[in-house]
Amino acid sequence: MRFLQIQKQLHFCTFFSNQIKSNGIRFKKIKKFKKMIGTPKSLRIQIALLGRTNVGKSSLLNLIANQDVSIVSAVPGTTTDIVEKPIELLPVGPVNLIDTGGIDDQSILARKRIERTQKIFDRADIVVLVVEPNVWTEFEEQIAQTAKKYNLPLIIAINKIDLARPDDTFYSKIKEYTQNIIEVSSIDKSKYNEFLDNFKKILLKIAEQLDQQNIQLMGDILPPNALVVLIVPIDSQAPKGRLILPQVQAIREILDNNSAAFVVKDTEYCQFLGYLNRPPDLVICDSQVVDKMVAETPPNVKCTTFSILFCRYKGDLMEEVKGSTYIDFLQDGDRILIAEACSHHPLQDDIGRIKIPRWLQSYTGKQLRFEVAVGRDFPSNLQEYKLIIHCGSCMLTRREKLNRIAKAKEAGVPITNYGIVISRSKGVLERVLSPFPEVSKILKKH
Repeated sequence: MRFLQIQKQLHFCTFFSNQIKSNGIRFKKIKKFKKMIGTPKSLRIQIALLGRTNVGKSSLLNLIANQDVSIVSAVPGTTTDIVEKPIELLPVGPVNLIDTGGIDDQSILARKRIERTQKIFDRADIVVLVVEPNVWTEFEEQIAQTAKKYNLPLIIAINKIDLARPDDTFYSKIKEYTQNIIEVSSIDKSKYNEFLDNFKKILLKIAEQLDQQNIQLMGDILPPNALVVLIVPIDSQAPKGRLILPQVQAIREILDNNSAAFVVKDTEYCQFLGYLNRPPDLVICDSQVVDKMVAETPPNVKCTTFSILFCRYKGDLMEEVKGSTYIDFLQDGDRILIAEACSHHPLQDDIGRIKIPRWLQSYTGKQLRFEVAVGRDFPSNLQEYKLIIHCGSCMLTRREKLNRIAKAKEAGVPITNYGIVISRSKGVLERVLSPFPEVSKILKKH
């Protein structure tokens, strides 16, 4: 996705929309290239390379990327940690290649490496099982069965065909798991173009199936030629000289839907609202100023928060709104898990570590215990918590967030979202769910 270069004064977004139209650039073409250079890793197709040690996973990654990304060695267990390489694999689009440690690693740190490799199933969109000709062990079987369990498209890459050819019996065996089979010699560069063309054909076929989900951030709830107001606080947590991903992605989707974005700080929102010659179709704000936004927004105007939009886009809004209802049943001493998808140095007034615990304890009147999980370190002992409060997940893939929700449900622990909790604790949750009437009904029911 080629993101807009946002300048200090953000009221230019309508101008950008008009410029795009006046220059004759068709929005369909823009949409076609929305997954180009600059696409965040979480929005790329995640392709995981899995297999035993020394089958050539790292060599295959280097071949696909056409550069030396992973260290290659004949020593088993050379890949000691996850290696990721975002590339543009045209015409498929932006992908993220994930090289993993061998599933049969016998080194001293084998257990930890294998655990990290197995976690890849939570975030992968496509699994590439790298094998050697005529070799199928319990480890290949394990990977193929796990991919089936997670309902992941499986590609089997038969590597090292320069050393041996796969026989008919072997082909019959692997066709039980997938028809997506490709032969390759990762050291034979003369066949590079032939291999890459075949690999892309398989990926394109799978990508079409993935695209059928067509999940949107908010485009599906916008009327034609909508006017959307984005309220973006500029405070100590705002990155200098740029916007955060949810804000930029919202602007891009608004433009993709032939609509206009009007971007303003929370301190000027009320003033600039009076300059508009018609009410906006939607107002979106940062959750930290949600009560101020609701107080200043006309009752007939739909409004929500970036965090709630991302909850819907990356997760399950219905399930996480239900999860928020358990806040009213929390008791003194209950353990609450704050799950942050991104890693950042916490500031003095950090939203996950400081503000949400403060707001939640004020709302419930209970003394609660809060613990924080950062990045991809999602705990396995979820049953020990009374509630999980997850961030907007802009740094996670949709599959990864949905897997976390599934794990929470399996553990019998309600899960909700930053924006939902903040809006509930400030008494405005029903108001910010106004763009989603079906979810509001569930809230009232619960």
